[in-house]
Amino acid sequence: MTRTLILGGTAWLGRAIAEQLVVEGEDVTCLARGESGAAPSGVMFVRSDRRAPGAYDSVTGDDWDEIIELASEPDLVTGALDALADNAKHWTLVSSVSVYASNTESGADEDAALVEPTDLTNYAHAKVAAERATSAALGDRLLIARPGLIAGPGDTSDRFSYWVSRLALASQEPVLVPEVHDRAVQFIDIRDLTDWLIAAGRRGLTGIYNAVGSERELAMLLRDAAQIAGHTGELISAEDDWLTAHNVNYWAGPRSLPLWLPRRDFAFAQRSRSRFLAAGGTERNLKQTLADVLADERTRGLDRGRRSGLTRDEEIILLGEISG
Repeated sequence: MTRTLILGGTAWLGRAIAEQLVVEGEDVTCLARGESGAAPSGVMFVRSDRRAPGAYDSVTGDDWDEIIELASEPDLVTGALDALADNAKHWTLVSSVSVYASNTESGADEDAALVEPTDLTNYAHAKVAAERATSAALGDRLLIARPGLIAGPGDTSDRFSYWVSRLALASQEPVLVPEVHDRAVQFIDIRDLTDWLIAAGRRGLTGIYNAVGSERELAMLLRDAAQIAGHTGELISAEDDWLTAHNVNYWAGPRSLPLWLPRRDFAFAQRSRSRFLAAGGTERNLKQTLADVLADERTRGLDRGRRSGLTRDEEIILLGEISG
């Protein structure tokens, strides 16, 4: 039995890792404020504000086979390193493909240039700073995983899940989509990412890996999502200039079309995954992910408020302006 400390563990990814470790019979401790949700059943939960004095006192006396860091804020990352680096046999930092300086080189790998971390309030800059601090403290005990878009049941960002749920909600009615020609999407199912992180930790895998899925055509994803959702209506596409002129946002957030990227950032969804595959990375079938996401979305409510996407009312108004 291995002993794992997850710095977090009540939000989506941390919780998924903790739950799977418990299923596999491992000894799991989660240290977090607990504001993102209840601790998973079967873990030892340590409620702690990581910015408070003595935040790690209850876990510094232990030796850990694995520590998993999910935070991006540099003060949280460095505070954990100061308290725990000497107690960890292996350390995993979950970073992001957002750390790369350019999104214009298709197939770029883990050696591509990173942004310079000059603004630590910026997510990408903070992740680079976290990588550098962790590398300096851990040396050859460190695994850095750089996922891109994470998808799957329970997603709270609503980016991937928007499309299959919107198509199901619309049923026979039209749905607004961006122009999909020459547009790619790249995601990893949270269950595939969780399985790989756990296996990599057990093996003591070190180095930097783009933990990403296959590059897929956005058109293919929308086609498969429509099939899974049973959508029989028309997909009405709009050009980028029209969408931006009508205050529709890229990628994520309110009043957006999720997964739609500016053409200047085309390679964000075309990162190399060869190193990840060589290290045992796997990928489940796209239609399986879509079906599982739709089942989860039906439980949560297809017409619920979302962090990303258009409301159905906003979409209908935009569709009316196109046809008008």
